[in-house]
Amino acid sequence: MPHATSPLLTRALADALQAARDGGASAWSGSFDLGRSTTQAGLAADHWRWNGAEYPYPGKLKDRTLYYWDGEGFAPASRYGRALYKLVPTDWGAPTFEIDGIKMLPTAKVSPYEDAKTKVALVEPRGKRVLDTCGGLGYFAACCLDAGVAHVHSFEKSEDVLWLRTLNPWSPDPASPEATGRFTLAHDDVSQAIERLPDAAFDAILHDPPRFGIAGELYSQVFYDHLARVLRRGGTLFHYTGSPNKLTSGRDVPREVSKRLEKAGFSARLALDGVLAQKR
Repeated sequence: MPHATSPLLTRALADALQAARDGGASAWSGSFDLGRSTTQAGLAADHWRWNGAEYPYPGKLKDRTLYYWDGEGFAPASRYGRALYKLVPTDWGAPTFEIDGIKMLPTAKVSPYEDAKTKVALVEPRGKRVLDTCGGLGYFAACCLDAGVAHVHSFEKSEDVLWLRTLNPWSPDPASPEATGRFTLAHDDVSQAIERLPDAAFDAILHDPPRFGIAGELYSQVFYDHLARVLRRGGTLFHYTGSPNKLTSGRDVPREVSKRLEKAGFSARLALDGVLAQKR
């Protein structure tokens, strides 16, 4: 799925454009790709021009919403599938996304991209073959590419998440020159696809599943046994678990995950907001 090339707007950016026009400016410089670059837009009374195309000034935009050009107007970067999927701007540039209002990536204290970078560093991807089980917006894969991975193989089950990726400049494009030959993105359910992967095919694994209540199969002993099977001996796995409240959930998910991984043939310990394990 190719990446969109239209500008992305937030309420703050649209307000800045219109304030510059109202102030008599003929041009405004800023970022139309969530901080990836800075470019200039030409300002006229009833439209603005960017990258050779003309766009109308948008009406009143909502906070916490990204807007993309759909060919007729600026539309929210969201859509209904089995749930409401929405790309959400952050103060850090790289966006997060929500499913039915539930935030999928941390943004309170750090960029979701930098958070992914810290976790990816735990498996030291340079020169390795990496399995990225639940691709999401692709930040794990992007950080692997930045770190010199030999090849990263990502899976993403949701067509709606894949669509969000086409709008997100921070999501890696498998067809880009820097990713060609080093990045495979499969639209597939990894809980089933992993059965078709060969033994010892990967040097490292990044496993960032939805919470247990949504995707319990990705926390099962059967799935962990497959993770051990496709990982070479001595290979490293980082499993994101988050920190669910034991008092309200009645469960210690990180400890449960560690025990199952140990049973599958890993040595496991708690690390960051998940579990770091090595295949014995």
